[in-house]
Amino acid sequence: MPRIIGVIPARYASSRFPGKPLADILGKPMIRWVYENAMSSKLINDVYVATDDERIFNTVKNFGGNVIMTPSEIPTGTDRIAYAVRNIDADIIVNIQGDEPLISGDMIDSAIEPFLKEEDNDIDISTLAVKITDVETLFNPNVVKVVFDKKNFALYFSRSPIPFCRDAQRRDEWLKLGVYYKHIGIYVYKRNSLFKFVNLKTSKLEELEKLEQLRAIENGMRIKVVITDKDTIGVDTSSDIENVVSILKQKNEFLK
Repeated sequence: MPRIIGVIPARYASSRFPGKPLADILGKPMIRWVYENAMSSKLINDVYVATDDERIFNTVKNFGGNVIMTPSEIPTGTDRIAYAVRNIDADIIVNIQGDEPLISGDMIDSAIEPFLKEEDNDIDISTLAVKITDVETLFNPNVVKVVFDKKNFALYFSRSPIPFCRDAQRRDEWLKLGVYYKHIGIYVYKRNSLFKFVNLKTSKLEELEKLEQLRAIENGMRIKVVITDKDTIGVDTSSDIENVVSILKQKNEFLK
């Protein structure tokens, strides 16, 4: 079995929600929810938080987690992960978003599994997608959509609804005439693919859509898309915390 580690990049600075990783969710900071859910994965050997902030560093240390301090000038979460793992023994690295406290170990394992199949040895990166079932999500530019080929390799990611439904006369007809998928932002990398990716120059499509995974596609890297029936809620603003709390209470997670 390959050695697999999960890394959660976490910055304190955020234009819309400063201090987001430390936001309280039912008595625990959000970063702890993400960390503990990642630890529930059956395939990951170790989980690390990669941060540039002492407050986050100390919080993770205090609840017993692994944490690595990284320079503040590192531009992206993926670059932060590459820096953090440069001296860590790992064959496969999982980029787990620090603002998705509802991510589950099962979802993480689903994203990892393609790398454990011999017939899929041409994969550079794998990720998750879930079927879109409502029009608001489909047309929300903050929700990234993905289309993929018959072998589930990504063709394109976009903030726009893709594919375009030419025959639809109204928005509510799009989901009747086509099938659409929301991208869930977890990425699993082969070690060499991670370092290849961070050494590539920013691409034109990436700049336009503000989606770094398009850099991989533009440079011929292969992204496997695993379909899941589970969704997550990304926390972008303080109001998103209320939605997360509501869902956790429904699951009785607040009793843990």
